[in-house]
Amino acid sequence: MKGPLFYSKILLFGEYGIIKDSKGLSIPYNFFKGALKKDGNLSDEALKSNGYLKNFVYYLEELAANDSELVSFDFKKLKNDVDGGMYFDSSIPQGYGVGSSGALVAAVYDKYAQDKITVLENLTREKLLHLKAVFGKMESFFHGKSSGLDPLNSYLSLPILINSQDNIESTSIPSQNKEGKGAVFLLDSGATGETAPMVHLFMEKMKQEGFRQMLKNQFIKHTDACVEDFINGNMKSLFGNLKELSHVVLDNFKPMIPAKFHKLWKQGIDTNDYYLKLCGSGGGGYILGFTQDIDKAKNILKDYKLEVVYNF
Repeated sequence: MKGPLFYSKILLFGEYGIIKDSKGLSIPYNFFKGALKKDGNLSDEALKSNGYLKNFVYYLEELAANDSELVSFDFKKLKNDVDGGMYFDSSIPQGYGVGSSGALVAAVYDKYAQDKITVLENLTREKLLHLKAVFGKMESFFHGKSSGLDPLNSYLSLPILINSQDNIESTSIPSQNKEGKGAVFLLDSGATGETAPMVHLFMEKMKQEGFRQMLKNQFIKHTDACVEDFINGNMKSLFGNLKELSHVVLDNFKPMIPAKFHKLWKQGIDTNDYYLKLCGSGGGGYILGFTQDIDKAKNILKDYKLEVVYNF
């Protein structure tokens, strides 16, 4: 048995801000993927995944019992499959901000949810919000609290525009130009990041009036502008706003940026050769980069593992 593939995602804009109703833009990233598989002879890695799934099933039973209106599953089939050695076979790195748990949640919902909303339906805003709510509850098993956006993106495999917490829509982004010099890229920090402690740190900072003002007047302002610019293909304005955003993050989100990248981050802002931003909650995993000249950026960053995500 092998289920359909579910892809990783990249939140291009909106990390932390979407908690406080900024805009956000999330896109599928087909480089990494995962699928549910069943095998009688499990490797150590698959055994670990199977163990996780067993715990996840207990959690889902509780969820369905407490909120039967929200979602129900075919637990008989799910338990049989898990007992028969089902696991999530995935190339998506964990703790890297590209949605490893999101893809798993999407795969389980797709195969076992009853009365599920399918990708082929007319996806009204109500349906998208319902899916997001279901996925948020499901993914909370992994993170303590989840917006549900990662699984939503993985499930639909479409770019998702977040206008606010209760206003989301699927959207289109400008077509890739493979010959283009401009690029969005990922830099590997070489370490995993844990979402829960980073979000806790952010919530602690939110208790300070100065930090709340900065978030509203600078971080969210530039995030919203970046989303608009990117969707409309307004690249000149985008890079102006990216520079501001990168600066705000370096000044106010330092604990979320791995220490060895502080200098590199500032170098990008000073030279305008590239701008870095958080990919997901930070603390490790990937760092997201934007450049108007990918060859130049690759040369400057040749000591780092760089992966191009999107060319324009």
